[in-house]
Amino acid sequence: MCMKGKIAMSDNSKNREAKKSGRREERKQAFYLLFEQIFQKDSMDVIIEDAKDARDAEIGKYTKELVSGVEENLGEIDGCIESNLKSWKKSRVSKVALTIMRIAVYEMLYRDDIPVGVSINEAVELANEYATPADGSFVNGVLGSVSKQLEMKSGEE
Repeated sequence: MCMKGKIAMSDNSKNREAKKSGRREERKQAFYLLFEQIFQKDSMDVIIEDAKDARDAEIGKYTKELVSGVEENLGEIDGCIESNLKSWKKSRVSKVALTIMRIAVYEMLYRDDIPVGVSINEAVELANEYATPADGSFVNGVLGSVSKQLEMKSGEE
């Protein structure tokens, strides 16, 4: 169970767009690192250092927050995902889709500054880019269920 036409842009709109774009790239970077960890079985610190050495990757602050947050709360995050899989087991979910959902569920549970809808939309975008078309719909369905569960939970409090 989970806990929880062209129009000129104003400076504020430009800042929001830059932040959105920056977070999107940081989510992608977090996806790469967390996906790699599934196969490497190394600590995230080692994987980050390897990424810096091998790919000259620059790991941003938000990427580090995401990967450490997912790593530290993996049990709760996976439990939340599993409780929202309809007739599925976590072991049947593609590693790509699972990694993407872990990032989104982390944001949904632990990041009050990110609207749930944004986390879901970003996850679906990642799934559409890195997984199969069916995975995008699957990720959307599971995360929509997580969102409803969180709404019900917050209504009880």
